[in-house]
Parts: sequence; structure tokens; C-alpha cells
Amino acid sequence: MSFAAPTDPLTGMQAARFGLYLHFPYCLAKCPYCDFAVAVARQVPEERYANAVLAELDARLAADPSLRAKPLESLFLGGGTPSLWHPRYVARVLEGIAARLSLAPGLEVSLEGNPERADAERFAGYRAAGINRLSLGVQSFQPETLKALGRAHDAAMVEGAVAAARQAGFPVVALDFIYGVHGQTLAQVEADARRAVTLSPEHLSTYALTVEREVLAESTPLSKQLDRGELSLPEDDVVVAMARTVRDVYGAHGLARYEVSNHARPGFSSRHNALYWTGGEYLALGVGATGMLLSPTAHRYVNLRSPEAYLRTVEEGRLPEASREDLGPEELFAERLSMGLRLVSGVDWEAVCERYGQPVEPRRAEVERLVAHGFATRHGRRLALTERGADVHSAICARLL
Repeated sequence: MSFAAPTDPLTGMQAARFGLYLHFPYCLAKCPYCDFAVAVARQVPEERYANAVLAELDARLAADPSLRAKPLESLFLGGGTPSLWHPRYVARVLEGIAARLSLAPGLEVSLEGNPERADAERFAGYRAAGINRLSLGVQSFQPETLKALGRAHDAAMVEGAVAAARQAGFPVVALDFIYGVHGQTLAQVEADARRAVTLSPEHLSTYALTVEREVLAESTPLSKQLDRGELSLPEDDVVVAMARTVRDVYGAHGLARYEVSNHARPGFSSRHNALYWTGGEYLALGVGATGMLLSPTAHRYVNLRSPEAYLRTVEEGRLPEASREDLGPEELFAERLSMGLRLVSGVDWEAVCERYGQPVEPRRAEVERLVAHGFATRHGRRLALTERGADVHSAICARLL
């Protein structure tokens, strides 16, 4: 993990410039808040899926051979529950990617896992396969919160998973949490944060619960329960207080906030996630995966969300895309500015305007107002949101865009 990622000139953030996201869609159960492309399966087609994602990679390289020459700086296996995938198939896929793409020295290779699927032997297999960053979906230590989120683990399983990860030799262990859940209190969120830091993770992500509606014309179970009045979420001011409490606890224990929802010890920020925030490009493989490539023209593609349709399409030698969207200067400008403002380091907003042909002067008065009212700070041309501003990030972006 000694590789120093390039520094993005617009944000000052170290970030991969070219990455690969691989989606593993299978889960033992689907969480009620989840809107990702997942499939509940007791028997996972592990080998077939490994063969399919490599076949998709071959098809994408055939369509654009120039991708082979770009140094791959980050690789992220997300889901779903990638820790359901046997290490031998993870190793096969990683070896296949290495044989097809140019790998940068110190490649960051992340895998998401659930605490209930943790054991020393399995984790040792992932480490031997080349995974060097393990991200565990904890969400909470509180039994009531875990039940509300449909999670199958408990606090003891989390501690056991972290111990197994350390025994396996992972240099980076990341933990993910959620706040703003039905029935959750500020005291519980603070207790989660204080317990999390005792496990000495290198990285902590803590997200406000989002309620997704009408994912491909179908609402998530959580949104339906809310609409029927069966559940209620904490008030906005309580959610803001939860976010601030988390920031205070993490910061006091050496995990500095570098993005709205992410904290890390020095040198351990996620280079793959920073790729998204700094306008890098990334291949995406697997069911429902979203990729963004900048050449020959900027475009975003989304793969089929049905596992069987994905497998069948790839096995027939076709790209498994459900949609493809060309991105013009206005779309790229909106993404670059809003993502850059998620970072504590901020973004050179004038340079973003200039790069994508957007006028600077009409926005200058709004920038001055943000600074004057304590929502942002300015260092030269770089604009960064304060903690107060980060709490209303979406509203600020809407005004600037």
C-alpha cells in the first residue's frame, strides 16, 4: 500500500485516475433499504459468474483496445455480498484482470464483506488472492438498529470479523455505518462511533440513510413501509446532530474527515472512491454495474440488472448493457463541481467552469455569499464547504449549478 496516487489538480486529492468496479450481485437476503442490483440466492453460480465477468472484460477490450494501456490504479469488488464468492474464484478473476490490463504499482484492491461471513481461512484466501483492503458492512452495533436494517450479524460478529481480518494480514480494514434509521437515537449513534474507533480501523464511512423510491419502477421495502406510516425516520435536525457527533468522535481518535461521509487515518483514504469524486474514469463489470469512460467520448453505461439476463447475454458474446448515455460539457460540469464539493479539500471551481465551458462571473456572487454566511471557505480559487455547508451540500450545489 505504498503507492502514492496522482494528485488531482482541481481538488488536491490523491485519487486513482483509472479504476475498475466489479459487482457481485448475490446475497443471502436483501436489506429493506437496498436499491442495488442484488439477487437473493442460496446457491451462487460462482464459477459461471467468474467466467462471465472475464468474458465481459474481453468484450469491452475488443470494443476499445486502448483500455489495455491505461494503468489500472484501483479495483473494487462490491455488491451484493462479495464475501460469498469463494476465494478461489476471486483469485481467478483477479488473475484474469492482471493478464488483460496494465496494473499500476501498489494497486489498491478492495473487497466488501459482511461480518457474518467472516472466518480466518476465508479472509486468508482473499488476502492471498491479492485483496489488500477489506471493507466490512457493519451499519451499527445496536440490536434494534440492525433489526430495522435487516442485518443478520451482531456486535460480537463484527469484532470477530475485524480480528479475522487482522489475522489474515489485511493492511487496511474499513468499516461502514449508517445513521438516521427508524428508532435510532443520537446516543446510539454516538455509542456506535465510540465502539467503532476501539477496533482501530484505518477507514470509516458513515452515511445518512437514504430512501430510494421507484428503482426500475419498484420501490424499496423501506420506502413502502414509510409511505404506509409503519415507520418514521428521525427529524432532519436530529440527523444533522448525528452527523456532527460522528465527525467529532472520529476526529478525536485520529480519523480525519476527508469527504462528506468518509474518515481515514493519514494515508488511508480510499483511492478508488476518490476516483468518483475527482472525475476519473472506470470500467465496470458485472450485473447492474455502472461504468464511466472518457474516451473516445465521455459516456456512462449501466449493465443489465437481472443476473440470468446478464449471464446469458455475456455468454452469447454481447455487451450486457441496459443503457448507455453520452455526457456533454454541462453534465460533466455538474458532476465535477458537485463531487468536488463533497471533499474537505474543496475544488477549484473556476477551473471546473473553464474546463467545461461554463461561465464564471454569474456564479461569483453566489460563491461570495456562501463564504460570507459561513457555508464555505475560499483559498485562492479553491472553494471548500465548511461543516455547516456540508450539511446542506445538495442545496448549495443546486444554487451553483
